[in-house]
Amino acid sequence: MAAIDREGDLRNVALQNAQSIFAARRRAEDELHRQSEWTRITLASIGDGVISTDPTGRITFLNPVAEKLTGWLNAEAVGRPIQDIFQIINEWTRLPVENPGLRALKDGVVVGLANHTVLIAKDGSERPIDDSAAPIRYDDGSFAGVVLIFRDISLRKSAEEASARLAAIVESSDDAIISKSLEGIIRTWNSGARRLFGYTDAEVIGRPITVIIPPERRDEETEILARIGRGERVNHFETVRLTKKGRRIDISLSVSPIRDAAGIIVGASKIARDITERKRSEEALLEADRRKDQFIAILAHELRNPLAPLRNGLQVLRFAGSIPSEVHRTCDIMERNLGHMVRLIDDLLDISRISQNKMELRRAPVTLADVVNSAVETARPMIDAVGHELVVALPPEPVMLDADLTRLSEVFGNLLTNSAKYTDPGGCIRLIAERRGDEIIIRVEDNGIGIPPESLPRIFDMFSQVDRSMERSKGGLGIGLALVKGLVGMHGGTVTAASEGPGKGSTFTVTLRVLEAGEGDAKAEPADERPTRRRVLIVDDNRDAANSMGIMLKLRGNEVQTVYDGLAAVEAAEAYRPDVILMDVGMPRLNGYEATRRIRLQPGGASVIIIALTGWGQDGDRAQSKAAGCDGHLVKPVSLNDLERILGDLQLDRN
Repeated sequence: MAAIDREGDLRNVALQNAQSIFAARRRAEDELHRQSEWTRITLASIGDGVISTDPTGRITFLNPVAEKLTGWLNAEAVGRPIQDIFQIINEWTRLPVENPGLRALKDGVVVGLANHTVLIAKDGSERPIDDSAAPIRYDDGSFAGVVLIFRDISLRKSAEEASARLAAIVESSDDAIISKSLEGIIRTWNSGARRLFGYTDAEVIGRPITVIIPPERRDEETEILARIGRGERVNHFETVRLTKKGRRIDISLSVSPIRDAAGIIVGASKIARDITERKRSEEALLEADRRKDQFIAILAHELRNPLAPLRNGLQVLRFAGSIPSEVHRTCDIMERNLGHMVRLIDDLLDISRISQNKMELRRAPVTLADVVNSAVETARPMIDAVGHELVVALPPEPVMLDADLTRLSEVFGNLLTNSAKYTDPGGCIRLIAERRGDEIIIRVEDNGIGIPPESLPRIFDMFSQVDRSMERSKGGLGIGLALVKGLVGMHGGTVTAASEGPGKGSTFTVTLRVLEAGEGDAKAEPADERPTRRRVLIVDDNRDAANSMGIMLKLRGNEVQTVYDGLAAVEAAEAYRPDVILMDVGMPRLNGYEATRRIRLQPGGASVIIIALTGWGQDGDRAQSKAAGCDGHLVKPVSLNDLERILGDLQLDRN
């Protein structure tokens, strides 16, 4: 019995031990399950994607984030190779890159974040990621697998790319883009700022913005920072700033607040644009506009001056027609003032042609003496009127020039009359010419009022006048010297001005090339064999102009008929059979061009001399009248001498 009892006891002890072992195992399994569930919940709760594998690299787990990013469900992925689920390429080369999970298995090391990696999901969609992998080991050090952690960085990449684009735009901008603290300390400085102000980043970052602000304008910065602190913007504020070299530049500023993530203003960004050239252009336009207004006022004044004696002269002729001496004196006055008015208008037309490169010179071999004599003849009345002494000194030997005699005489005539105007009565004017090699140097000197140094650089500019009040008292449009420069330049020469200052006189020096012997032959002038009596048809819708021209030509012994429109001209030309037709261009019913064409088709119409008479004198106007069939072109008002000369020349050509 005792043996049986002991056997029973042993059996009970064994049972109890088995139950205890089983309970311990259950507890261990429950703990392992709890730990596994805790790990699963933990991994599922992580905001990054998590993938785990076994030692062979086959998937054992995907958390929900990994499922979302890869497009694979955990149930689908388990047991598959990691490279099937986690497919990555380089975003630039588009080539596959080494899988970090496989590398962690192979090398047994932690694989850090890869750069420029793109994950390709199951549906083919792509997203940039950061990833890392680490081996999982048992307590004995053997491999249990790897864990791969990765995250979607699309938003971060977009932000980085936007930031990079913005930085590139800022850096490549031609404008200066600067940021500063609310205390005015410079924080950033782009390439536009480096170009505009001349400072490098190292020279200004961390320094006050006042480094580029003139001392007298620093109150502007205080006001700007105060406005920025209130959340205001400063738009297109024009001011002046300093470069590193101390040069002042005109700039336009736009300043905006900089806010942090919480919306608090922490600084200011400003864009500075260089407007120096724009300001200069605006000032130049304003100056040009001012000079234009002054010129128009002077032009009106200058045109009214000769109109007064012309009107007075007409009254004298009306009331003193029986007193020959008064009539003769009055006619001289009227002719002189009419000539002055015509010269003013001619100067305007000439300067316009020169500025548009439309003036043509009639160049021929001429002597310097002929040019100077013609200029002196033009300027002599003004010189003598104020009692100046004129000294002319030319080389003893003849000096030949390839020049337009009329235009070159105009150059020296302008210089002489200019000296006469600006020299006090009883002064001295000298015209001295000196040969130097193949050039002739002609100086026009006076002991007049002189030229201020600041005016010398602009003395040849259009409408430039040294002293407006003096100019108005002396007369003139301010285009004479501009005309001189243009005409000298067209002759291939140069002109300069010099003066020691106010009250010390002026010297204008013209340099021209001399025409050597054999380079050209002077053209013989045609003999003066102009007929004195002609049958003339005058056509002009301005009846006063037509009738006065008719009276003048009748007094010169011509037979004259006058009509006032183009159709009447065609009829009169056929019935009257004139030798010469003076044809106005702009007329009602039929213009002068068309009237000329019809007259040319009449019997005998080809032989009649037709001269266009018009207020338009540009090269294009002359070409148009010639194309219509006109033999010549005269610009109103026409002097009798000019009319006789062109008629004589045309008559000789016909003969």
